[in-house]
Amino acid sequence: MTLLPRRSFLAASAGAALAPELWGADPAKRLKVAAVYTVLRHRSHAQNILENFLQPYLFNGKIVDPGMDVVSFFADQRVAEGDRTDEIASKFKIPVHKTIREALTLGGKNLACDAVLLIGEHGDYPTNKLGQMEYPRKRFFDEIVATMRASDRSVPVFNDKHLSYRWDWSKAMYDTAAKHRIPLMAGSSVPLGQRVPVLELPANPEIEDIVSVHGGGPESYDFHAFEVLQSLIEGRKGGETGIASVEFLKGDAMWKAGDAGRWSVALAKLAMSAELGEKVGNLREKIGTEPGDAHVLLITYKDGLKASVLKFGKSSNRWNVALKLKNEAKPRHTKIFNGPWGNRNLFMALSHAIQEFFRTGKPPYPVERTLLASGVVDAAMHSMADGKLVATPQLEMRYDAKDFRAFREMGESWKIVEKRTEDKHLHTLGQK
Repeated sequence: MTLLPRRSFLAASAGAALAPELWGADPAKRLKVAAVYTVLRHRSHAQNILENFLQPYLFNGKIVDPGMDVVSFFADQRVAEGDRTDEIASKFKIPVHKTIREALTLGGKNLACDAVLLIGEHGDYPTNKLGQMEYPRKRFFDEIVATMRASDRSVPVFNDKHLSYRWDWSKAMYDTAAKHRIPLMAGSSVPLGQRVPVLELPANPEIEDIVSVHGGGPESYDFHAFEVLQSLIEGRKGGETGIASVEFLKGDAMWKAGDAGRWSVALAKLAMSAELGEKVGNLREKIGTEPGDAHVLLITYKDGLKASVLKFGKSSNRWNVALKLKNEAKPRHTKIFNGPWGNRNLFMALSHAIQEFFRTGKPPYPVERTLLASGVVDAAMHSMADGKLVATPQLEMRYDAKDFRAFREMGESWKIVEKRTEDKHLHTLGQK
């Protein structure tokens, strides 16, 4: 597919029947963004984020100009087939640097960018004995911080997904950012998706139980499902005080725990009904889960709340939630609808949130949510390996929730685009 120049794209879009409004910062004040990533290939996280920084994109029915420019690339790896670093760098005239320091200084001596994208997802990295992919996010972060310290200047950093596969490294990243006053944002794109049916909780809700369901693998998808869950409950009455324990169960042990009431089968059925559009009977038969395939994270919060992250079947588009509020007879439920183009759509809302963070230096939602998530998935992988509950006193933390509705996709974009009209309304970086 031919890449449209930005002016041509905007002119073409303006003639559409539902012509969206153009959002964007003053061109005279466009920020300079350095992109540090593991690998750039088709539909990698690097491409899914960068395409919304290199060209206009849709968010809540409006075409958004990112209002900033990517001025440098650092690629940690080049895949044998399908690598796109040189292709995209050439199209957008972005220099590719050999080191992170050079990418942040643009080959000079001092920091020469206004913000940094740290995208440590995908690529050929070792898997440790716990089953964790050892993505180099901590290494990237340390090199970014060293460059800032050498220039005696700090700029905002966005870290894609959880901070690190290791809890101690995650906490070290968080503490380092606080110590050096580096604005830090991190986390999942999924909490920013459209909720179908609409689910908005009252202020300071009292939550009795909650389940979050996904269709992916341990750790990588548990992380997203937990952030969805946490984004709903972190503003509960009494505030967030952290997590006391995490336990990973799979297969028959998981189902026995459900029968014993350790996770709510009824809420899980309700959550799945949001996706399937019908009442769910026998959960195992409906989902078609293999005996050893399903798993659950049993999470006990310090304030006594019990929550569950469940894996059913195989679907990269499965993000379902159900919860029970105190004094409400009927539980609430929703699915995160990621749009007609799959999970790619979630990165439009995430990119919009990142860009606002880069402009203001203030994360639109707490980075502590992702710090907590980093600890939960690490504890879960230890629990899976050891076959027992893991106490998590290190995750007993307080933080204040934020109202981040302004950064969620509410479904207005899907009134403009459909799957078949992707090419007409939004160009890609040269591939479908």
